[in-house]
Amino acid sequence: MLTLNAILRNEGIDPLGVRLVRHQDNRSSLNCTPYNLWRAADGRLELYQRIQRRQVFAVGDFLASFAATPTDETLFIGFYRVTGLGVAPEGTIDPIAHIDQAGLHLYEIEHDDRMSELVGQLVIDWGKGFRAWVQRADSQDKRVLEIRKDRQEQPFPGFAYFNWDLDEIAAIPLGWQEVLRAVKGVYLLTCIESGKQYVGSAKGEQNLWGRFLEYAATGHGGNVELRRRGKGRYRVSVLEVVNSDAGIERVEEAWKQKLMSRTFGLNRN
Repeated sequence: MLTLNAILRNEGIDPLGVRLVRHQDNRSSLNCTPYNLWRAADGRLELYQRIQRRQVFAVGDFLASFAATPTDETLFIGFYRVTGLGVAPEGTIDPIAHIDQAGLHLYEIEHDDRMSELVGQLVIDWGKGFRAWVQRADSQDKRVLEIRKDRQEQPFPGFAYFNWDLDEIAAIPLGWQEVLRAVKGVYLLTCIESGKQYVGSAKGEQNLWGRFLEYAATGHGGNVELRRRGKGRYRVSVLEVVNSDAGIERVEEAWKQKLMSRTFGLNRN
């Protein structure tokens, strides 16, 4: 049986100095999870790992970091070394909770290239102790369940189930992006704070995907009411896929009437 400690020793790493870290945050919104922060590859996962309420690491520790996937696997996402410990200054925003974490522990953590070929491919059995998200490698030798040949992504769930925070657009899997890029359709933006809705249609360059990118970049996509409201957090979903440009405005108008988004929502152009 292959174990994680055997892999560590093969890399010249003594398990005695390694802490196993499994990131799974119950505060996460639908798409703002540690797994999706890692998928976005924009540094937010590393910042999230550095901010801690308790002194859970020691300077000099090595961290074998894992993230819970949407199917609850424990996937290896990187190997790090703790190089320092300080206090988070004002303006240190938690990437998941979106609140200032000034005054908490802020670790200095550097990436270590060892085991980089296993990132996104090594899956271990964490066991039943999910609440113990930091464990000692020397006393918790984890069983390796799988070493994949390629990084896997979750299959597109279908338009009826697609629902994504616009702030997390960068974390949408590449295969999902291709699906959204290939179709025209009528979409729904829902304000996370107020629940108010905006109905729109996408038929331009890159279809639905291009329109979602525009909203993520501008915050309003050219809509008068959304621009007036300023930067907000929205969740996007697909109401109906339309096969051609012809008649897409009629479909959009029908959805506006069904959802009464002119009377109670954000369609006030």
